[in-house]
Amino acid sequence: MIKVSVLYPNPPGVRFDFAYYCSQHMDLVRKCLGEACKAIAVDRGVASAEANSRAPFVAMGHLYFDSLARFQQSFAPHAERIMADLSNFTDSQPLVQISEVELAPQGL
Repeated sequence: MIKVSVLYPNPPGVRFDFAYYCSQHMDLVRKCLGEACKAIAVDRGVASAEANSRAPFVAMGHLYFDSLARFQQSFAPHAERIMADLSNFTDSQPLVQISEVELAPQGL
């Protein structure tokens, strides 16, 4: 299983609309990726390890797939549409990491 993590850096003054991201953007992602995407999770950054310091990321979105090939096949036809929606909820420039999942929550 792989996890595609989209990490949104949290510089001062960053704009991020969680309501839009969690409902409209992730709904778009679900529709585009279909059954290839096994699960979706969203994290909201609240702090870093240092006391009274900003979280390094304002948000993180995680998408789970059976394989890298399955992700690539489902994402490629919709990449432009999904990426074009970013300006509707943020001005942060996301970073993407694809990881092999070694230990997952139950049910995945």
